[in-house]
Amino acid sequence: MLTMQEIRTHYYFTETDAELLKELFPLAQENSQAMVEDFYSYLLKIPETAAFLRDPKDLARLKKTHSEWFLSLFSGRYDNEYMLTLQAIGQAHVRIKVSAHYVNAAMNVVRRFLIEMLQASFPDIAVRRKYRIAVEKILDINLDIMSTSYQEEELRKVFVSHKLESKLIHAAERFTYGLNLILVIALTGVSLSVVTLFFWDLVHIFQGNFEKGILSALGSLLILWMMIELMDNEIKTLKGGKFNILIFIGVIIVALIREILISTLRHDALETQAFLAGTLLILGIVYYLVAKSQNFTAH
Repeated sequence: MLTMQEIRTHYYFTETDAELLKELFPLAQENSQAMVEDFYSYLLKIPETAAFLRDPKDLARLKKTHSEWFLSLFSGRYDNEYMLTLQAIGQAHVRIKVSAHYVNAAMNVVRRFLIEMLQASFPDIAVRRKYRIAVEKILDINLDIMSTSYQEEELRKVFVSHKLESKLIHAAERFTYGLNLILVIALTGVSLSVVTLFFWDLVHIFQGNFEKGILSALGSLLILWMMIELMDNEIKTLKGGKFNILIFIGVIIVALIREILISTLRHDALETQAFLAGTLLILGIVYYLVAKSQNFTAH
């Protein structure tokens, strides 16, 4: 965090500027009441700021506080204690959720009032100019320090939001990992079922139903092969790899081929076999397009 001396240096605020402002203290004291009335008259015209000033007691207290702040502009003392006071003012605005826009707009009201005060009090342009430069500097410094409270609040929100986002992403990743693990276990169970189905198809062969047994066993082996590919793909996903959609489409194609083989043995209606063949053709086209797309992306 910057010190008050560093801030003063950045704004070219010198001891001469401090002395010039101190010279204006009597004039500021004479005009402080008029400035406060002008300032709060402006705020009461804006619904968003007027909402904070409904209570007469709060309004009277704020007018007194604002008058003290206004006179502090011309105290001649601009040290770290002064900076802490300005930070407290900024934090108070943040705490009650006054938009930074209205803080900037209100500071412009003070700036305009002081410029008019100087114009009315110092006819000589050169004299008025040196006082105005000092006034502009101290107002900019005040606005800078007060605005820091808003910047710190935004950074705090971003930090909290980022921290929450990281936790949510981590939780989602762990949840997805768990689902993939469950899927691998489920695939293992399904693969065992396919193995059982394969042996059942072999039973048909030994029972003399060679045609049905051989075709069914061939279909079961195709499914088992694709299940192995799917499990292998899931294991790679668990290790951080990407899921290959082609494997999933391949499983569907193999299952459909097996169904076509069995449908032929059952002598299903021609419409049914045509539907299965058409579905297989569509899946084949989808498989080709996805494979081509993946190859294009890889290159």
